[in-house]
Amino acid sequence: MNRKAIIFGIRGFKLSGSEKIFLKKIKPWGIILFSRNIKNVDQLKNLTSSIRKILKDKNYPILIDQEGGKVSRLNSVFDLSLFSQEYFFNLYLKNKKLFSIYYEKYINNVSYILKEAGININTVPVLDIKRKKTHSIIGNRSFSSSPQITSKMGRMCINFYLKNKIGTVNKHIPGHGLARSDSHHKTPIVNASKKKLIKEDFLPFKKCNSFFAMTAHIIYSSYDSKNTATHSRDVIMKVIRNHIKFKGILISDDISMKSLKYNVELNALKAIKSGCNLILHCNGNMREMIKLSKVIPKIDKFTEKKTSQFYKFLR
Repeated sequence: MNRKAIIFGIRGFKLSGSEKIFLKKIKPWGIILFSRNIKNVDQLKNLTSSIRKILKDKNYPILIDQEGGKVSRLNSVFDLSLFSQEYFFNLYLKNKKLFSIYYEKYINNVSYILKEAGININTVPVLDIKRKKTHSIIGNRSFSSSPQITSKMGRMCINFYLKNKIGTVNKHIPGHGLARSDSHHKTPIVNASKKKLIKEDFLPFKKCNSFFAMTAHIIYSSYDSKNTATHSRDVIMKVIRNHIKFKGILISDDISMKSLKYNVELNALKAIKSGCNLILHCNGNMREMIKLSKVIPKIDKFTEKKTSQFYKFLR
């Protein structure tokens, strides 16, 4: 599989001439879509079809960040801003049976739109454990403050999407809930003990099996006092791979976020060296994309094997 180990965003409702040339030449592993790329279902279907035509791959990975609540990229198609993960947790507390029925119907409807539009991966669930001082960047994106309930609801989310042949991405591994700052703008540092992290924040990731997971740009000082999880071989190997036992494809969070202190090329290379299988670059900035395309390697054998397994799942 001749693919670069990176997922790129694009600029608008359709591919520009330069984007078409770039995708054909570089062949990134996948494309991620945002609100800026979505006008309606027909337009979105034309966009995803044009991407797959260039890559000559009917299963080509096209992702979306459609959590519901404040992270709803499909609102121009169908307003999903009410349906945060916290919304479903509150429904769970009121009536567990009704919650299960409604949550499955919600995911079935989202999946129907995604499949109609040609999207095969949704970057959910958010498995971060909410605390009183959790930064608002997570907020109602989290299911709850309970590791056990978050694990249960996370498994349901994954399984409902799997039934609809949509891949999922556990995030933000190994846990964003104790962060008190927004990693889009600065580096959060979590000073909790290993015991606390293992008992609480790591648990949902250990309990929820997914094809993909996305790293947190957070420093966990009890494991690595200098590097974010994305740039820490200790966190990726000791925590994510050996303790959590995540066996799928590990994707960095957006490599252009300010939590990472280097330029985009070095941020990407450090993430690959530390154990991320794929790099995520979201903003569609062609200048940055060209720079990254020159330094990002092709996917390794592990990623190729796991991608093939994902393709078999899609059949």
